[in-house]
Amino acid sequence: MPNAVIGLPLDRVDGVAKVTGSARYAADAKAGSSPAFGAIVTSTIGRGLVTKVDAEEAERSPGVLLVMSHEDAPAQAPFKQRGGNRHARAKPALSESRVYYYGQPVALVVAETFEQARAAAALIRLSYTTESGSYDLADGRKLAYTPETLVAGKADTQVGDFEPAFAGGEVKVDATYTTPYQSHNPMELVGSLAEWQGDKLTVHCAAQLVDAAHHSIASTLQVPLENVEVVSEYVGGGFGGKLPIYADAILAALAARRLKRPVKVVLTRQQMFSVTTHRAASIQRVRLAAGKDGRLTALAHEAWTQSARADEFAEGAAVCSRAMYAAPDRMTRHRIVALDLPVADAMRAPGDAIGQLAVEQAMDELAEKLDLDPLELRLRNQPDRDPEKKIPFSSRALVACLQQGAERFGWSRRHKVPGSVREGAWLIGLGMAAAIRPNYRQAAHARVRMDEDRHVTVEMDMTDIGTGSYTILAQVAAEVLEVPVEDVSVRLGRSSFPQTPGSGGSFGAASSTAALREACLALRKQLEDGKQPGNLQAEAGAEPGDEYKTYSQHSYGAHFAEVAVDTTTGEVRLRRMLGVFDVGRVLNAKTARSQLIGGMIWGVGSALHEHAVVDQRLGAFVNNDLAGYHVPVHADIPMAVDAVMLAGFDDKSSPLGSKGAGELGICAAGAAVANAVYNACGVRIRDYPITPDKVLGGLLQSNLAQQR
Repeated sequence: MPNAVIGLPLDRVDGVAKVTGSARYAADAKAGSSPAFGAIVTSTIGRGLVTKVDAEEAERSPGVLLVMSHEDAPAQAPFKQRGGNRHARAKPALSESRVYYYGQPVALVVAETFEQARAAAALIRLSYTTESGSYDLADGRKLAYTPETLVAGKADTQVGDFEPAFAGGEVKVDATYTTPYQSHNPMELVGSLAEWQGDKLTVHCAAQLVDAAHHSIASTLQVPLENVEVVSEYVGGGFGGKLPIYADAILAALAARRLKRPVKVVLTRQQMFSVTTHRAASIQRVRLAAGKDGRLTALAHEAWTQSARADEFAEGAAVCSRAMYAAPDRMTRHRIVALDLPVADAMRAPGDAIGQLAVEQAMDELAEKLDLDPLELRLRNQPDRDPEKKIPFSSRALVACLQQGAERFGWSRRHKVPGSVREGAWLIGLGMAAAIRPNYRQAAHARVRMDEDRHVTVEMDMTDIGTGSYTILAQVAAEVLEVPVEDVSVRLGRSSFPQTPGSGGSFGAASSTAALREACLALRKQLEDGKQPGNLQAEAGAEPGDEYKTYSQHSYGAHFAEVAVDTTTGEVRLRRMLGVFDVGRVLNAKTARSQLIGGMIWGVGSALHEHAVVDQRLGAFVNNDLAGYHVPVHADIPMAVDAVMLAGFDDKSSPLGSKGAGELGICAAGAAVANAVYNACGVRIRDYPITPDKVLGGLLQSNLAQQR
């Protein structure tokens, strides 16, 4: 078709702005007058009450304008645990003396400069009444309870009668896997700049969901929605950590109103570990039974995950097992354990990212017991329709992902006996895993204008968290309106623009492009009716229909990894990795590949590195910086990491045929690495991350370390 640009690997249209520094992030925003700077003081107990705030020395410090605590914070709307959009709720700050977790904001210092605010914040003296807290997930399991709902549906599901089916299974696996706490660490720290002009408030903040942020801020401050403008034009990484609004935005707005001048508040890196959310730790039990032919007869996946006592969140770790494999008798179950820890919430591919670390290792364990190739086991257990909902799939190219991945990677050269391939002190192994991620779409709206020069301007409150939203939206507008991409300007991230669901859950691209397509078609109709360019405007919306009830919708992938394990130190090195993915129609081949590879690398980190450690005396994350919290760096990831996307078009997913890709890359990637570690050295580690001490301990129990 003419001007076919959707899908092309175009460079990011916002790339120049980012590399030249003209792209303004929340903390870069400019106000009408010189801003003051706020520094948050956080609690040093895990549970209890603040009994005294001694701020005298801080108030006498140079440049200090304001010290605020629960003793004098303005009234705000109360927090509600349940009901409605959890990210649009009121989020009061400094509203009470109770401390729910270590690192909770308990005071704010505002000064003329950032340095003065930080120095004065260190002078605040707090007295507490401490209470005993519960900080251990394993110990707290005895008090686990069933959540009302998950983000992804019901807490529990059952088809058939699992227990007798499992008991009668010919070949069985019953294994428990644990995954640790993980913390969001985007390059951009969470921060906000708040400015009042009369009774009108503008908040520049790092928000993935502008509309939710808009409602959250307005409801917290108890001001009319139309009096608040939220601006989040560029977000320096989100991964779910910028779905909610945090204390920085609320406190900046409260302080700015009191001081009658703009106030900027930015969290420190250490505060990112407690003031913002994290991925919950989990304990997962997976039980699989199969006939000797390798076909599953029973499947159960149970998960126990941490929730903050202060704010319930249920991680859907077992949801991935509901649609991946066929088995006539099946059960999934979720229980949450309320602990006195910071708030857990969605982190990239919530539920699936940790759930598939468990179930995809269990599948490999079953394959070994069956003496069957792990790839073949997965191929034999593909359902022809959703095994629990009993409805057809909208599209499902997982078999093609597995087969093409195996061929490209050279899977047939894998040695099934662990420890078979050695290079000096290193043992070499191959591993694979299948991936699944639910596909979502939500209602969205867009506005598009065309001037007399046929230049097009797009406006939506959609966000770009580094994923390429600006670029794919420019491509959609350019193709539908038949104009060059360079003649399209995309404006995003303002609450005064038409509403979208924002960036999260991999629903952003499908939702926003569907709405933009409708707006562009409406504008195109005006041109076809003879209206001339110049002040032409159209606004339209799009939302999913019954196809999300009548079809089971998912994106799919297959991961293949090669690792080397040092028999002397237990070190694991990734040597190469391949992912093959089914994401429907690709909207931009370059940005989609970047997203998938980024997810795969994060999966490597989940397998080998990431672990936020809890001090069981205080409930504090002790490795709360980038020196102690390990993530993959360039030295950990070889050049031989690639992502391949199959050609596809899912007309049940969206009018443009795309499915979610942003979170799929992390799903099961770590399990492929874990399975490769076992194939290399025969050490099966079910407690993530797979650190050298665990590997070496396993090696010392075998004879592989001595066979040098």
